[in-house]
Amino acid sequence: MDTIKPTAASAGAKKKKAFITGITGQDGSYLAELLLDKGYEVHGLVRRSSHFNRERIEHIYQDAQNTQNLILHYGDLTDASNLSRLLEKIAPEEIYNLGAQSHVRISFDMPEYTADTIGLGTLRLLEAIRETRVKTKFYQASSSEMFGSVRETPQTERTPFYPRSPYGSAKVFAFWNTVNYREAYGIFVSNGILFNHESPRRGENFVTRKITMGVAEILAGKRDKIYLGNLDAKRDWGYAPEYVEAMWRMLQHSKPDDYIIATGEHHSVEEFAEEAFRLAGIKDWKKYVGIDKRYYRPAEVDILVGNAEKARKELGWEPKVTFKELVRIMLEADAKRIGVKIPQVKES
Repeated sequence: MDTIKPTAASAGAKKKKAFITGITGQDGSYLAELLLDKGYEVHGLVRRSSHFNRERIEHIYQDAQNTQNLILHYGDLTDASNLSRLLEKIAPEEIYNLGAQSHVRISFDMPEYTADTIGLGTLRLLEAIRETRVKTKFYQASSSEMFGSVRETPQTERTPFYPRSPYGSAKVFAFWNTVNYREAYGIFVSNGILFNHESPRRGENFVTRKITMGVAEILAGKRDKIYLGNLDAKRDWGYAPEYVEAMWRMLQHSKPDDYIIATGEHHSVEEFAEEAFRLAGIKDWKKYVGIDKRYYRPAEVDILVGNAEKARKELGWEPKVTFKELVRIMLEADAKRIGVKIPQVKES
């Protein structure tokens, strides 16, 4: 993956500080790796719970080279006073707001909590920046789910929003408050409207990991079937490590703005499953897949596909990993995790 090379710093120069909410998630872990590689001091917000939920960053945290440069802080996007204290204490040059209740289907079961963490959580962070007057640049993790029942295809930065879930609605609220704080107070804040992006670190209750884990377990003889929801839903799927680089590029740009990050292609859930089974050497794949209505959303989003031309022109960003490469990366990682080999299959 092509990256912008950091400028050389003089010996003993002060490290740039970044603050990441949601650092233990898929995107947060990849972003932390990227920033540490670029010489940042990285601070992450983690929620206090009865057990550690740091699997995605444990390898970073235990790396001796990162011991002094990765600092974790207990906190939550629902606690405004703590957010302000942390910003005053850390004084980060860059803030990446990735924290959220991030599962769209679950947002229907937990609409208030989803709105609190995403919508009001973003507002609390923006207010903390305004009140503390910390000189920083702010990245807001916006989502393709804001487009929902799409008004045009492909979606661009000018496409009207029409969210179809509490998650999408909360993201719209956060998006417009980010724009408002940029225009009202002159804060450097940018929205990254990221379309679906996956990796071996994707949560196990997301459909892509559900598929690749299920196929690997079928190969290993650990299960007979996987159960999915709407196979016809079409999404624009990219590779998460490439997408977090786009976040960083937005905050290196000369001015704040809003950008769509996407591949420009769409594939259905059925296509994803079919490709994963094909890579596993399983031809009659449909007999291994069951449909469970519990996984359907009350209001479905049929198709999402983005046009990232603006990001390509202004940020120099473009995706490299193809859809088939993405499925292979995820399947091979899950197969390795449970100790089973993927057969050699000819590329179609």
